[in-house]
Parts: sequence; C-alpha cells; structure tokens
Amino acid sequence: MAANTFKLTVHMVSSLDGYIAKKDNSVSWFETTDRYEKGVTVSEKEMGDFLKSIDCYIMGSRTYEHALELSKAHGWPYGDLPTIVVTHRNLPVERPNIEVYTGDLEKLVNGQLKPKYKNVWLAGGAKLAREFIRLKLADEIRLSIVPIMLGDGTPFFDHAGQEQELHLQDVTAYKNGMVELCYEIKK
Repeated sequence: MAANTFKLTVHMVSSLDGYIAKKDNSVSWFETTDRYEKGVTVSEKEMGDFLKSIDCYIMGSRTYEHALELSKAHGWPYGDLPTIVVTHRNLPVERPNIEVYTGDLEKLVNGQLKPKYKNVWLAGGAKLAREFIRLKLADEIRLSIVPIMLGDGTPFFDHAGQEQELHLQDVTAYKNGMVELCYEIKK
C-alpha cells in the first residue's frame, strides 16, 4: 500500500449459506475440524505481521458487546489499537483505546479516519457493513467462509438494497477448510 493511501476493509466470517451468527448470536461454529490438504497455513509471525498492518477497527454495538463477552475468557481480541464503536446506545467503555461514535458515517471516515489511519478494518456487524458499502465508504470486502451451512441466523448481506460490482483480488484456501475471498469494491 502506498504511503498516502487509505483503505477501509469490511471483514466478515460467514457460513457457506451466508450467515455470520446463529440465531442465539453464537459463533462457536467458527472453529472447524475440517482439513483441506492443499490449503495453506499461516504462521504466528505472518499473522502478527498482518495484524500490525491494521491501525484501527470499527464495529457496531452488538459486535462490540459480543467481543466484550468473549474477552472475559479469551482477552480483548483487538489489542491496544483504536477501536471505534458505532452506536446510538450508551455502552460501557472498558478500555482507553475504545471510542463510541454516534453520527454521520461519511464524517467519521473523511473527517476522523482518513487523516489519522491507513488501514481500517470494519469487524462487524452486518447492518453497519451494509451501510459502509451502500455509502461507498468501504474499499474492499474480505469474506472468510467456514465449511458449514447453518440454515438460519444473522445473514451477512440481508437486503443490501443495491447492486454493487466487485473485482476479485485474491482467493486463499486454508488447511482448516476456510476460504478467504478478497474483493475490491468498484466505485
């Protein structure tokens, strides 16, 4: 990525049939026992280097609440990176790097994120991702597909409301059976 570029990535983990959570909001199905011998593995160093390239996270309120709940047993997954929670609700802020934002998403991106950051990841939820895509504020979609069909739950692209052309940038198949699709959002 060039020195003066800004990229906002929508990242979502989904079942093959397009659900990002079960009806009870659980995501235990993320852990797969599948094996794909031709898939790749990512070393801890490679994962660490990749995570260092992200300099800010954005998420919706339900994703934040779920992350808080999971952090009780597993620790806060986003480290000390700035994390912006987009919500109209009054939520607990339990870490100094977390900011609650209520307002216009275009102002958030153009006024607050672009001047400070280069690689911003939207880590959930579906409604917020849909708004970023609809407003043409997102630059790419990274969709990690878990080898499972849930049959019901929270859909990723529920009533997107518009057609959106994409350009496939990359496909990665992993040893655990997950497949990551990376699409540039054509603007």
